[in-house]
Amino acid sequence: MHWRAPLLAASVLVSGIPAVYGWGAAGHEIVATIAQIHLHSTVLPKICTILNFTSNNPDEPQCHLAPIATWADRIRYKMRWSAGLHYIGAVGDHPQDKCLYPGERGWAGHPGGNVLGGIRNTTGILKDWVTQGEGTYNETANEALKFLVHFLGDMHMPLHLTGRDRGGNSVKVTFDGRQTNLHSAWDSLLVAKAVRTVPAKYNHPLPNRQIEHNLRGAIYDSFVRKVMWEGVLGKWHGDVEQWLACPARSGPVIGYMLPHWAQVAFGGRSGRVARLVQQVFGHAYVDIGAPEMMDDEILCPYHWSQPIHALNCKLVWPKEIDEPPYSHAGSDEELNPRVPLLELDTPKYAGVVEKGWVLEELMAQAGIRLAGVLNWLFMDPVEGEPSGPALTINL
Repeated sequence: MHWRAPLLAASVLVSGIPAVYGWGAAGHEIVATIAQIHLHSTVLPKICTILNFTSNNPDEPQCHLAPIATWADRIRYKMRWSAGLHYIGAVGDHPQDKCLYPGERGWAGHPGGNVLGGIRNTTGILKDWVTQGEGTYNETANEALKFLVHFLGDMHMPLHLTGRDRGGNSVKVTFDGRQTNLHSAWDSLLVAKAVRTVPAKYNHPLPNRQIEHNLRGAIYDSFVRKVMWEGVLGKWHGDVEQWLACPARSGPVIGYMLPHWAQVAFGGRSGRVARLVQQVFGHAYVDIGAPEMMDDEILCPYHWSQPIHALNCKLVWPKEIDEPPYSHAGSDEELNPRVPLLELDTPKYAGVVEKGWVLEELMAQAGIRLAGVLNWLFMDPVEGEPSGPALTINL
């Protein structure tokens, strides 16, 4: 079954703002696994060529997306120019009743130097590979693919879309009695709890070869089964097409140019890193005052990210954080032991996340959109099916 939604230009800049983590390793690998389940059969061989890896075992896929899903986090200090591409800090998106996106003072960092621009630009680099060098290994395309897989996951982590208190990294809370921060609670602890509490029936294979063939015996396989069986094939089945959709546009995406600061910073560099930097920087300059110019009728990361950002105001950011006694707990300051920290592993918070399938839906959306972009880039034309640009998933 194919879902289609109405091209995709490339574009972004990067920034040296220190990165924060997106989903932890498990979250990113779950997103990549869901995406791989939805790839068209003609797509994975091209991805394996880009990754320069294939398996000779006929009982397993030629390669997997999950092992590359956290590469961009592992190299973020080595490739410091990529740091700002992991998030988009809306500056002044608080108070919660306004929930501005971008914030009152736009987005942190350089225009376009954020996760939305990173998605656009890495997609453009891969489109160039298809046009100019498909069938051959290319190191720039290899790294662009690994960035793209990661960035789609980052965009669906709500705290990667707000600049408030460093995306929640500065907000001390407790989870199951242990001190942590709001970002880490969403990054890892809520995900770990969700994986740990999957019903035992999902420890066994499903009667669906396409799902089972793409699992790797990972600790989160049962979670993926649940998301697919009850979510994508169940309660969200009628929503998936809308997840891929972009609103019609009346104007073009902002024009292509390399801003002066990027020319100065990287103009003298040489070698593979310089080529990648130039490609990532050079596809387009996106005006910070016109975020809708990130989008076109096929790829629309700004449109997709709007309801994800809104979750910060509706759910992710507890209102109690701004009220006594928790508002006096401090952030990066030394903690006062007499001031309590807000506990998040409660029915009122973690329970709402669990009952609302919030994590499951965010990861499913990320995986579906990643699969749609990869299929749009790499899928061979299918005889008898409508041709033309579209995001498509296969199931």
